[in-house]
Amino acid sequence: MNSKQLISRNIEVFYNKVSEETRLDKGMGVFEFERIKTLIEKYIPSSSSTIIDIGGGTGKYSKWLAEKGHQVHLVEPVAKHIKLAQNRTNKLKNKFSVHFGESRKLEFPNNFADLIILHGPLYHLQKKEDRDLTICEAKRVLKNNGIILGFAINYTASTLVGLLNGLIHKRPFFEMCREELTTGIHNPPDDFPWLLAEAYYHKPEQLKNEFLNQELTHLNTYAVEGMAWLDKDYFTNMMDDKKQKTLLELIQVTENDSYLLPFSPHMMIAVKKQMSYGK
Repeated sequence: MNSKQLISRNIEVFYNKVSEETRLDKGMGVFEFERIKTLIEKYIPSSSSTIIDIGGGTGKYSKWLAEKGHQVHLVEPVAKHIKLAQNRTNKLKNKFSVHFGESRKLEFPNNFADLIILHGPLYHLQKKEDRDLTICEAKRVLKNNGIILGFAINYTASTLVGLLNGLIHKRPFFEMCREELTTGIHNPPDDFPWLLAEAYYHKPEQLKNEFLNQELTHLNTYAVEGMAWLDKDYFTNMMDDKKQKTLLELIQVTENDSYLLPFSPHMMIAVKKQMSYGK
């Protein structure tokens, strides 16, 4: 890897082809943006805190947090996203800083941040040692009693989609699902170039253990979409105020139900760095 190539070439190519910039502005993306803001809001500390948005993409969440008055630092390994994030922060009164970097080696001092958001690293790093390094680095940079919010993809995600739309009966798609369900490794087959680039799909319990192994305290795990997206007319119904209210209520009632977590394509874990005595 050259010095400019911070992540796998496949991931870089994937993001150069798709638009992360417009993704949150349409379809499922609009709901995802609002829902994730609601989840992050549960853990935003005092009025002005130091927040690091790791894998922050083009800076949509960083902008939102900066406008709330926080000191926000965006870290992102995709050069294309860095430019867009820089343009975004230039227009703000309370700017967020933009760093070309990645989660395994953070350019921040120890005990620096009140809140760290891991937006892409947990699912873009297929090797456990790389995810461990990421969590370890986040913990180092976090203040005592600080919070890490980590986003992950569920090991059932492709399989549920494949069952709903019939793709499960295409052999290469099924083989991909089998791999995800048994090892967590996601590699898109050649026939499906539009699928997410190489990634790691977690089982909820395993996600929790990766943080517990670094001596972080588990606070909760949340379903992002929950099981509501299984509604066969999900997109249409999310545009209808009354029906949307019902679906959002369903998500709220079930968001921390560990038995139902695997029905949600994405999940968010919240952990805390407790002061350790005698060390």
